[in-house]
Amino acid sequence: MTTRYPKNTWDPRSEKVQQDQLAAYDRMRDTCPVAHSDYLNWSVFRHEDVKAMVLDHHSFSSRVSSHLSVPNGMDPPQHGLFRAVVDRYFSTEVMATFEPKARTIARTLVAALARERDIEIMSELGHTFALRCQSAFMGWPEALEQPLLAWVRKNHDATLARDVERLEAVASEFDHHIQALLVERRGSQSQDITARLLEEEVEGRPLSDEEIVSIIRNWTVGELGTIAAAVGIVLNFLANNGEVQEMLRDNPHLLDKATDEIQRLHDPLVSNRRIATCPVEVGGRRFEAGTRFTLMWSAANRDDLVFPDPEHFRLDRNSSDNLVYGAGIHVCPGAPLTRLELRVLLEELFAANLRVVPVAGRPAHNAIYPAGGYSEVYLRLEQR
Repeated sequence: MTTRYPKNTWDPRSEKVQQDQLAAYDRMRDTCPVAHSDYLNWSVFRHEDVKAMVLDHHSFSSRVSSHLSVPNGMDPPQHGLFRAVVDRYFSTEVMATFEPKARTIARTLVAALARERDIEIMSELGHTFALRCQSAFMGWPEALEQPLLAWVRKNHDATLARDVERLEAVASEFDHHIQALLVERRGSQSQDITARLLEEEVEGRPLSDEEIVSIIRNWTVGELGTIAAAVGIVLNFLANNGEVQEMLRDNPHLLDKATDEIQRLHDPLVSNRRIATCPVEVGGRRFEAGTRFTLMWSAANRDDLVFPDPEHFRLDRNSSDNLVYGAGIHVCPGAPLTRLELRVLLEELFAANLRVVPVAGRPAHNAIYPAGGYSEVYLRLEQR
C-alpha cells in the first residue's frame, strides 16, 4: 500500500524563511528533514540523504527539465559522453593559461575600489568580477557584458516567480546572444572557447548548436550567479573574522581550502533538483517513481552529524564531505575555475596591502531564494 505524507509542511517563500535562509534550513534539517511545499516539491535537508541521492544516479535522475541541459540534466550513459567534452575546458592546463587574465581582471578591479569609505561590494566588485572573468574565459566581446548582466537579473526574477512564460522568454533571449556569437565564429580563425566548442564531437558527430548553447548557458548561469555570490560570502566572512584574514594573508597556499570551507558555511548555490526513477526511500520514507525532490545544499553542508561545530570555520574537515561543488558524476566541472578566481582575487587584495573590515551598523542583506549569499554587503578597505 502506498504511504501518503502530509503536503505543504513548510513554505520556502515565507518572510520568515527569506529573512534568514540558513537558519530556516537548519531548523528544517533538525525537525523535519524531508518536507513538502508546492514551490519545491519534496525538500531534503540532511547531509546523509542529500549525498546518497546525488551518488545514486540510477534511482534519482537529473532529467528534471523539459529543456535540454548539457550535461547537468543528463543521466548515464549520455551524461558521460558530454561530460568528457566539458571537462576538457577546466583542465589544469586551461586553468594555468587563464590565470594571468583572471589576475589582471582582479588587479584592475581592486585598484579601482575606494579606500577608507563604505562600499557595497556586490555591485562594486562581485558582479563585475564574475562578468568580466566569464567574458574573458569564453572570449566574448566587452559589448556583451551589460546585456548578460541584465539577462542574469531577468533569469533570477523569472526563476523566483516560477513563471514559465518568462523563463521561456529569458532562455530565448540568451540563446539569441549565443547564436550570434556562434555565427561570428563559424569559419573564422578564432580559437577561443566558444569557437572551439564548434569543433567538438560526440559519438563521431559535431555538437549541435542547441547542445553548444545549452553547455554555454549552464556555464554562464553557474559562473555569473555563484561567483558573484561567493565573492560576497568570502569577503563578508573575512571582514568579520580578521584573524582568519591575517592567517590567509600569511599562508596563501591555504586559500583554496579556506574558500571551500567558507562556502560550506554559507553556500552560494542553495539547491538542486532530482526526480525518482523508481520507488525510493528518503529519510526513512517511501516515495513513488516520478516524485520530485529539491536537494538543499545549504542545509546539508551545515549538518552537525557530519560537520562538528558546523557554524565554525575549520580547515581540518574532511573535504570529501563538503558539497559546495556537489558530488559524484555531477560534481561541478567548473570548480577549478571558481577556486582560481576566488584565489587570485584574494591574492590581489592582499598584494595591494588591503584589509577588509565590516561597516558598523550595516550588516549584509541576505539574498532571496533561489539565490544564495547576500544581495548587499557593505565593507571598507583599509590600507595596512
